[in-house]
Amino acid sequence: MPTTHSQPELVCPAGSLRALQMAVDAGANAVYLGLRDATNARNFAGLNFDAAQVRAGIAYAHERGAQVFMALNTFADARDPKPWFRAVDQALDLGADALIVADTAVLAYAHQHHPGVRLHLSVQASATSYAAIEFYRQRYGIQRAVLPRVLTLSQVAHVVRHTSVDIEVFGFGSLCVMVEGRCALSSYATGSSPNNAGVCSPPSAVRWVDQHGAVEARLNGVLIDRYAPDEPRAYPTLCKGRFEVNGVHDYALEEPTSLNTLELLPQLVDAGVKAIKIEGRQRSPSYVAEVTRVWRAAIDLAASGKRYAVQQTWSSQLGRWAEGQQHTLGAYDRPWR
Repeated sequence: MPTTHSQPELVCPAGSLRALQMAVDAGANAVYLGLRDATNARNFAGLNFDAAQVRAGIAYAHERGAQVFMALNTFADARDPKPWFRAVDQALDLGADALIVADTAVLAYAHQHHPGVRLHLSVQASATSYAAIEFYRQRYGIQRAVLPRVLTLSQVAHVVRHTSVDIEVFGFGSLCVMVEGRCALSSYATGSSPNNAGVCSPPSAVRWVDQHGAVEARLNGVLIDRYAPDEPRAYPTLCKGRFEVNGVHDYALEEPTSLNTLELLPQLVDAGVKAIKIEGRQRSPSYVAEVTRVWRAAIDLAASGKRYAVQQTWSSQLGRWAEGQQHTLGAYDRPWR
């Protein structure tokens, strides 16, 4: 008789109420979102939620058996952390099922002022060992930790074996060369950083310039890429720009590609991972819906105990949404080790 494994939650992104609804309808167990301010690490113009939308989204999700996590995962301004504390109060007043937090001051406030609050340690905290995670559990009562995308599969399993905290890992989405959002490159070029302003490319710093038959992408004046008129344009970040190095014009730091762990899913389930996270709050509702549907089907199959294989249709569907139409297993698979 095939063995039935515990089924990890599918945690999906929502940059808008429409995206939240489509994620829930497509089979997400939980959706994560953020407010329209610097308290969340995706503080892009035109995205995120006001209080009324959070309330409506939570009602929609709860009516369908899904949960809503509030990302308060930037680091509080040392001059005035009160906006982060107020965001904690507001999120819980609105009915968020859990808070995703990185800053120890925000964790301490939530733990002290809201006993019983469900706290998830954000990936921004960069806790890569079970000892670090246990510290957060003992000190602040966290119940889940989102692992940074720097661990191998065996290292993930090692962490799971040595902590009582639920472990969540990224399954699909864009990658970052910096330490999970702490981007010195963007801070150097624009003065803003994802860890305290929630943005790596502030819209006010981005310029698209028609020049000599091409379109230039500039970030605070720095030329980061040049596109042919009909060439698809990437997200304008320094790390994924194309530069000339030693006479070669190419991606100097990071080639646009997406993490995709579909082929590792059975091993992640066997390791005891409690949740699979999909990246992309800045992506469209269509992205959220299609990626959620694929991962819903994959998780259901992987946890069923039946023979698992990545379906061609899954790869085709995810390939449409991958950065540069390329996939990688990232740090999970390091054959040279």
